[in-house]
Amino acid sequence: MFLFDAIPWLSTLMWVAVVAGLMIANEVARSSKWASLALFIALPVALTIFVWPTTAGAGSSTGTWFHWVKVYSALAGCLGFMAIRFIPRLAKNRYALMFPAFILALNIFEAVIRDFQVYGLNGMVDGVFMVGGPWNIMNGIAGLLNLLTICGWAGIIISRGPKKDMIWPDMLWFWIIAYDLWNFAYVYNAVGDHSFYAGAALLVSCTIPAFFIKRGAWLQHRAQTLAFWMMFTMAFPTFVSSSQFAVKSSHDPVALFWVSAVALAANIAVVVFQTYTIVKRRRNPLIDELFTHLPAYRTVLEANKPLVPAAAAPAAHPRATASAK
Repeated sequence: MFLFDAIPWLSTLMWVAVVAGLMIANEVARSSKWASLALFIALPVALTIFVWPTTAGAGSSTGTWFHWVKVYSALAGCLGFMAIRFIPRLAKNRYALMFPAFILALNIFEAVIRDFQVYGLNGMVDGVFMVGGPWNIMNGIAGLLNLLTICGWAGIIISRGPKKDMIWPDMLWFWIIAYDLWNFAYVYNAVGDHSFYAGAALLVSCTIPAFFIKRGAWLQHRAQTLAFWMMFTMAFPTFVSSSQFAVKSSHDPVALFWVSAVALAANIAVVVFQTYTIVKRRRNPLIDELFTHLPAYRTVLEANKPLVPAAAAPAAHPRATASAK
């Protein structure tokens, strides 16, 4: 096969099970504040003390600094998003709303650094077979472009209803697809033998809910599914590397080149479209929401903005007014 070695039927079933399991765990975390506290504080504390020092030690494929940083940064994102979701004054605090953009940018930047590091590596490194090459530089650039096109953080709101999802209306499908392509290419480049699950399955598990279950909450879905996956692989590192379900990368330089080329092209396209929007509509990407004129934005906003009492109806939501212009 082009991207991977043979994919046995058992691995295909497990791939589906991983996607389903991550989506179910994400829905449990969304269900209540107490479920989230148990899953993102109590569970990782127990794992940190009793499990990970043994399973994710030196020599393990998950024993590198990157995996430890990644699991705790994902958990930090989940906890920070919980604070914004469940502490009303934070949801209205401009500085608090910078946090989601910051933690997202930090996670992308961590991966970009790793992609650049892998450029000069070949063979077994930290328990993972790597094939470094120009594709790492291409995808590192794609990641930086993806980071630079993060926009509209000031428009984050909390959804109506008991789940209180963190909604980012300006984070639309084209940016999410560009992120998915970049992130898959990163995982394929840096930990190729893990990418069948850690790349494809993990990304699908947060993209499906973002498109079909709760639109506008992609970053929340992404942080939570990533945290669950990182906790799982830190506890069971052989699952993706040497278990009966493992699927190896083809390590084909042509495949490595093309996944990075597609990711770079997609992110260049987002940069071009965003620049066009900024210039045409005279918007500031650092403080303004850029895509208020698009139907996808309006759909997300209308489904989640706070209900306005009838007596206050004339005072229309400022972004809804802007989107109609």
